[in-house]
Amino acid sequence: MVRVTKVAALVSALLSTSALAQNIEGTVLNKNGSAVVGAKVEVEGTNQRTVTNSEGQFSLRDVSNGKAELHISAPNFAHLHQDITLAEGEPLQLSLTLNRSPIEVVDVLATPIHLSVMESASPVSVLAGDTLRRQQTSTLGDSLEKVAGVHTSFHAKVASTPVIRGLSGPRVLIAQNGLDVSDVSRVGPDHSVASEASTAQQIEVLRGPATLFYGSGAVGGVVNVVDGRIPTDSTTRGEWLLETNSVDDQQLGSFNVTTGNESFAFYADGYWRESNDYDVPVSPEVEHDDHGEEEHDEEQSRVVENSNEASSGFTVGTSYLFDKGYVGLSVEQFNREYGIPGHTHGEEEHDDDHEEELDETHHEDESVFADLEQTRVQLQGEYNIAGSWVKQIQLRGGFTDYEHAEIEEGEAGTLFENETHELKLDVLHAPINDWNGALSFHYKNSDASAQGEEAFTPPSVTETIAMAIMEEKRFDDVLIQLGARIEHVSLEADNVLLPSLDTHDHDEEHDDDHEDEGHDDEHEDEHEDTLVFPIDESFTALSISAGLVWDFAPGYNVGISVSRSERAPSASELLSFGPHIGTSTYEVGALFALHEEEGEAHIELGEGSIELETANNIDLTLRKTEGNLGFVLNAFYNQIDNYYYQTNTGLFAESGHDHGEEEGDDHDEHTDELPVYIFKTDDVILHGFEAQVAWQTTDEFKTTVFADYVRARLQDGGDLPRTPPLRVGTQFSYQTERLSAHLDITRYEEQDRIGEGETATDGYTLVDASVSYDLDVLNQDISVYLKGTNLTDTEARVHTSFLKDIAPRPGRSFALGVRGYF
Repeated sequence: MVRVTKVAALVSALLSTSALAQNIEGTVLNKNGSAVVGAKVEVEGTNQRTVTNSEGQFSLRDVSNGKAELHISAPNFAHLHQDITLAEGEPLQLSLTLNRSPIEVVDVLATPIHLSVMESASPVSVLAGDTLRRQQTSTLGDSLEKVAGVHTSFHAKVASTPVIRGLSGPRVLIAQNGLDVSDVSRVGPDHSVASEASTAQQIEVLRGPATLFYGSGAVGGVVNVVDGRIPTDSTTRGEWLLETNSVDDQQLGSFNVTTGNESFAFYADGYWRESNDYDVPVSPEVEHDDHGEEEHDEEQSRVVENSNEASSGFTVGTSYLFDKGYVGLSVEQFNREYGIPGHTHGEEEHDDDHEEELDETHHEDESVFADLEQTRVQLQGEYNIAGSWVKQIQLRGGFTDYEHAEIEEGEAGTLFENETHELKLDVLHAPINDWNGALSFHYKNSDASAQGEEAFTPPSVTETIAMAIMEEKRFDDVLIQLGARIEHVSLEADNVLLPSLDTHDHDEEHDDDHEDEGHDDEHEDEHEDTLVFPIDESFTALSISAGLVWDFAPGYNVGISVSRSERAPSASELLSFGPHIGTSTYEVGALFALHEEEGEAHIELGEGSIELETANNIDLTLRKTEGNLGFVLNAFYNQIDNYYYQTNTGLFAESGHDHGEEEGDDHDEHTDELPVYIFKTDDVILHGFEAQVAWQTTDEFKTTVFADYVRARLQDGGDLPRTPPLRVGTQFSYQTERLSAHLDITRYEEQDRIGEGETATDGYTLVDASVSYDLDVLNQDISVYLKGTNLTDTEARVHTSFLKDIAPRPGRSFALGVRGYF
């Protein structure tokens, strides 16, 4: 009985709230003593938040006694963290002063500890507000490519993923409100991300390892798309957008709205987009006349065939609001059809004249497009306990049903499916000796499969169970952040294939029967020789990090972050064995190995063990956070052991795809062949920098300069493929109460540090501009805008793209649009 009483007392202490509470009242001013209107004031770790009125005044009710931290933020100002102590007695009266910052500071939302570009040990960036709306495009990677340290994989404007510090694919996690977006975009560059920027509130980028928050799939970084699909308040607000674009005749419409009453909040959003194939400039050819003088043809343009899209989506969500938090549910339907440029299965390339205008019937017969459908259900809740031990509980859960069919000649050639269940629970504890932090519990189960002619990875189930701890404490001018995560990853596949693959190089002589009727019999024999076997692999990954931020002078700080992160290889990296037309390669996973006997090469099961990929990373940051001049300078060094990557074997294999050639068709003898790439592990080093400097010249004019660079190399010599080049950009901004104008000039240098089988990419300069004007119409804030991209109509090839030679960036384009806010 005594034991039961003690347990009951312990539970009561954990969950009880303080009976004593006080009110906080105050005023937020700028350094000139003027009121800051609309500043957000919140008590860290609770749902108690408010905004300042027209006099800069705010009031917070029933704040629990004891130590607390206020967080104050406003556009164009540096954030302020104010420690307070509440005791019984009169309400606390505060006068708070915000200092100006020319660099936009927005908090990361989906983490249990505080992160922002100016205040955290780890380097982060957030794209939000007007900046997000100005830079958003139809794909996620293209929307983020003006963020320092982030490039795009640019797959002909129909698909792109972010490349963070030279890393992408399975090393960069793409999340929606803190949970894995659960598509198949990390399997291949021709697979679109199932997320939409036009309905997002902000997009968060965590550069470098973010495994503590999101798991081992984030060893290279995280992109988190945040929207209001599960509302946390019932304030009525909304946004809508209409836009048209000239380069591809794109038409876009989107909206989002939140409303409700005291106890219930409702949310809805939707979007619709259609576009045609886009235009690209073609550099004029140089010819010589009879006297040897150069003659230049006029610059022309052509169309990137099969680069059109039609997409739509909608989301509805609702929340129940109560005094100590909320709980909500949302449902999203995401649909997208888009062409797959370069998906030609080895057909002969067309000359420039033919590319300009293909026969319509031929285009319909040959075009390949993806039909993507995703249904996503998300649960989210927050409960503020304010107990003796537990301060807050945050819950996120999601179910995703994803399907992606590649349609060719009216039939589904390959079908990709992914069904994911995910649950995250963050328990924020009350301060312990002034340490604030949380315990995080994470579960994810992903059942992925591919069926069809290009199903190069067998069906598999990946399960992750993890626990993490994150803590931070401020010692006067120094903030310490610590964390650790342990996770168990299991990978099961019942039908792993090891075909008897006929490989050869192009120097070998082939028998005459290579293309006769016996060739089909040979393939049948190979199919019979295919080895089918199951695998059941498990990994235990441990990640740790430590960082500090030192405010060494007023308005300045320096940060350092060190981490060691482990990652289990993905199913595609281990188990692939088949043609991947999106990358024009025949992929073989790391589970297999290339062996040579008596001068002949063949592929068999590897004999070595499967190793965890281990990244040891250090980040150094110097920041000026206040005043008319601000800057953020980052330098990083990342050594990754057992890095999984593809290497060219020098061999070729039949794609196995029936192209429907008629007998007697004239085509190259290697038309149906693909180069064989095999995954292997090696030790690599990536190091580089990001720099951002902003100068608020006057209240209206601001100049921003940024640069980024990454050097990605094998430790024993050689370069990693598709590494972004050095980039330098500048933006000139003019902003008044109603008028906003921006001019962007970005220089991409030549990239000649290339991997095996790559070619160098020329440098180029892009010039973009935008102007918008705000109007008040029917109690709505209306913004009419005009955007121009690639104004010099430059031929620009993206080095990180698999399609750089057939699908450069779009040519000169103008977008006209109107946005409304209410």
